[in-house]
Amino acid sequence: MRVTVSDVVSPSYFVATAAVELGFFEGEGVDAEFVHPPVDVPEALRDGALDFVGASPYGSLSAFPGWRGGKILCALSHFTYWFVAVRADLHAKRGDINALKGLRISAAPRVGLTLKRLLEEAGMDMERDNVRIVPPPPHDHTASWARQGAQAIEEGLADGFWGNGMRVAYAERKGLATLLLDIRRGDGPPAARMYTFPALVTSERLIAEHPEAAAGAVRAIVKTQQALKADPSLAVKAARRLFPSEELEMVSDLIARDAPFYDPTVTEEMIAKATEFARNIGQLTEPVSYERAVATQFRELWKG
Repeated sequence: MRVTVSDVVSPSYFVATAAVELGFFEGEGVDAEFVHPPVDVPEALRDGALDFVGASPYGSLSAFPGWRGGKILCALSHFTYWFVAVRADLHAKRGDINALKGLRISAAPRVGLTLKRLLEEAGMDMERDNVRIVPPPPHDHTASWARQGAQAIEEGLADGFWGNGMRVAYAERKGLATLLLDIRRGDGPPAARMYTFPALVTSERLIAEHPEAAAGAVRAIVKTQQALKADPSLAVKAARRLFPSEELEMVSDLIARDAPFYDPTVTEEMIAKATEFARNIGQLTEPVSYERAVATQFRELWKG
């Protein structure tokens, strides 16, 4: 079984990575290998080139029209997990969304949809307030994605960035940026907290053909969450093969910070809010029921 995540060097989906690297998939009888993500992860999942993906539902299910054909197996953690960081020399106050007025914020296209919706929910008018979402700098896919936010500031391409916790930690460590918004912890408009969440996603085809592997994957994620919550230092062992040295030094602290949100449960409210968000950004044209989005036959396994 081939497992990947949207961004390898990121704490956001790290539970899925660790479940393979720490042997929890193997312990559940699932022969799994972690592979680096292809250019189009949703398409690869749909076409069977991937079996399990750790990602945001609105991104990982984009290749399944109406979210038919793909299923959420469990949550890797809860709540929207991205951050806004801005240039350190701006001395912006944490939580002050008005500090973004007149700034260029770097964000990848798909992730940028989340930022745009957040700004709209906060009452910001992109044109009136002169806020621009700009593309990140060109990136070498063999290098660390964590450095892209810092690179955008260093090269003068942006005044801040929207990204995962590793990008913020890296840029802060370099003295280039400070954290402005931590959505998961309540910064920004309240609705943004439930736009999305990190999930383990698979195809309906895999569930039909290999239900025991799907069940094993869920059990592996639950046990990985429990292990990392009990001992965040395990993150170093899980990351050693995949993370560059600087990012490896930071991963335990980032996992310890995120561990309180580790919960495999996917509630009806989570799906209602996530599908509402997907409709607001134009990815869905109709409501999606809880049963269509979630592989509910595995719910009992969330209890561990």
